[in-house]
Amino acid sequence: MRLSSVASRGQPQLGAAAGQQAHGSMQLRLARPAFRVEAAATELLIPKPELIIPKYCESINQTRRRPTRTVTIGPVKVGSEHPIALQTMTTTDTRNIQATVDQVKKCADAGAHIVRITVQGRKEAEACMKIREQLFKDGYDVPLVADIHFQPAVAMIVAEAFEKVRINPGNFADGRKTFEEINYDDPKQFELEKQHIEEVFTPLVLKCKELGRALRIGTNHGSLSARILSYYGDTPRGMVESAFEFAEICRKHDYHNFVFSMKASNPLVMVSAYRLLAEEQYKHGWDYPLHLGVTEAGEGEDGRMKSAIGIGALLMDGLGDTIRVSLTEDPEYEIDPCRRLASLGETACKEGWGVPEFQEVTRDTHTFSRRVGLLPAQKEEDELDYRPLLHRDGTVFSAVSLSELDAPEQLYRKLGAKLVVGMPFKDIATSDSIFMRQLPVSGDADGRRALRRLQDVGVHILAPAAELAANPLAGAVAVLSVREALATGGKVPAGAARLALTLDGSETDEQLAAIKSVDAVVALLDIQDGVSHIHASRRIFDALKRAENDIPIIHHIRFPAGTARDEIVIKTGSWVGGLLVDGLGDGALIEVEGEDVDFLRTTGFGLLQGCRMRNIKTEYVSCPSCGRTLFDLQEVTDQIRQRTGHLPGVAIAVMGCIVNGPGEMADADFGYVGGAPGKIDLYVGKEVVKRGIPMEQACDDLIQLIKDYGRWVDLPEEEEAMAAEAVVA
Repeated sequence: MRLSSVASRGQPQLGAAAGQQAHGSMQLRLARPAFRVEAAATELLIPKPELIIPKYCESINQTRRRPTRTVTIGPVKVGSEHPIALQTMTTTDTRNIQATVDQVKKCADAGAHIVRITVQGRKEAEACMKIREQLFKDGYDVPLVADIHFQPAVAMIVAEAFEKVRINPGNFADGRKTFEEINYDDPKQFELEKQHIEEVFTPLVLKCKELGRALRIGTNHGSLSARILSYYGDTPRGMVESAFEFAEICRKHDYHNFVFSMKASNPLVMVSAYRLLAEEQYKHGWDYPLHLGVTEAGEGEDGRMKSAIGIGALLMDGLGDTIRVSLTEDPEYEIDPCRRLASLGETACKEGWGVPEFQEVTRDTHTFSRRVGLLPAQKEEDELDYRPLLHRDGTVFSAVSLSELDAPEQLYRKLGAKLVVGMPFKDIATSDSIFMRQLPVSGDADGRRALRRLQDVGVHILAPAAELAANPLAGAVAVLSVREALATGGKVPAGAARLALTLDGSETDEQLAAIKSVDAVVALLDIQDGVSHIHASRRIFDALKRAENDIPIIHHIRFPAGTARDEIVIKTGSWVGGLLVDGLGDGALIEVEGEDVDFLRTTGFGLLQGCRMRNIKTEYVSCPSCGRTLFDLQEVTDQIRQRTGHLPGVAIAVMGCIVNGPGEMADADFGYVGGAPGKIDLYVGKEVVKRGIPMEQACDDLIQLIKDYGRWVDLPEEEEAMAAEAVVA
């Protein structure tokens, strides 16, 4: 059962094409008894159901750190009474002792509090003894974590050397990952199989307890055991239940020095899983810390954005005690975005970011669905087509300054438009509309011509109503505050063709409900300075849904001039992404005085793609590399990206080894996976279709596979030449 949205009145709807993703069973409760019969009356009064959000954090209106116990990892303490610990993972061959030692030291020097090392066999476990010993000799006491898959015996050996062991419940006791479905007609059979897990896992628990070691019970989406998959499906519920089975064994032996993680490459799944994990801990009275991470996030700005969406959303709810940003880059480069996210979360908790308490009754933390907003309708008297003002899958607005009109062709390119003889045309990643605080005066013919050419191809101009009154621009969209619009009866100002609203978070529920009386095509959610964007926005979206108001909402985020680009990405992902993961919002406008329009535009599109809204390029699920990796992951990922980056709607997984292969690329259409040294296996979905391909021809074979399945499109000649030049460079 799902709360019904307001009727569309026959108009196109934003997000109407977006699929819904089940993240667990939704909980609906009635605000009062299901019905009551009035005395001397025959009418049944059936109340409207309201969604009661289960407790998954300390507060939905303020950032408060979730209280946890302290877990000791060597000299590092993890938990709510301590700073958020920063983690990364080595990419060296663990058997190369000196190279691994050197990389651990480089990570520690960059600020890593904890470093993880892959340990896939006995030889690696033996090397770990020497790695730990050498680091101590060199004066480095940074805690080391053994990353274990499939090898309980190896975990027992390395626990002697390292301060912490990470196990994956999906393969620690159940062996190699398969997708074979098991029919559990009798739930008792499912429970009986827990005995095998307990037999395999208990020795490690007892050893860690004896030696004072820590454990991470780290579940990954797509890497669940066949047993869990068959019973729960590949869902956040299955992830949580899988981890809880191992936690129960720890608790049975009075061992509590462990943390949980619920990683996924899809930030929406990741956030849902961690929330469900926290919810279940509240129900059980547990207080174990959380290790946060978006696995296989990729590289560059995209990897940082996806990590910020997932990790940042949870930190804004006070969840998370240690974090890792998994990038397909050298591990020391993970620390800066880690530090920025940790600082953001700690500052929000320390300063108590939030808004006055309110009752939230419309957001569903179990089942994802996008809020449905109405696309602008065309009117008979319109000279311009206003339907492209917004995009049904998610909108990107760009803030443009008056000075940028001095070089119109350069501006068009920065807006992502194609140029034909100097004239702009909308492309797949062109800004949908632009926002200008100042307009060219009536005598500025060149500036007005530049804007008119944008309007003619559906890139509309939004400007403050006062600015339009001073410098009228035919066909423009006037921007008014809600209070101003209501005071004028909701009429479109003279000289404007459409009306847009701004919301700053101070509006009352009554004012928000009254927006329905205003003929506005969109609202910009520009929360006033000093107020938490994520918490103020939750109240607004809740009030709008209760009022059955379906006006499209664009998140308007402003940063001071000179803000570092990584800071823009991290905060936009955390504050706006933290709302879009709940389907709250129809797009974004990022405004930074003096910043490059092209960078802000691509950041906006990266935000939407990271939130699974609008795809404008190929999606990559790329593992961050580790000692198991069978090829140069950064180099190969770049080669594949150069040749396949123009395929929106296609997801390609690039995995260094089989551990991060078919299971953890659950969201991908095609997979490129290291199968053996110098050999690549190719996947379609979770099924291997070609094995043992020499690396020299694997990229060509991947492209042919994409063609065979009808997902390939050729680059236009101009773009193909540019791509070829980039490969050569």
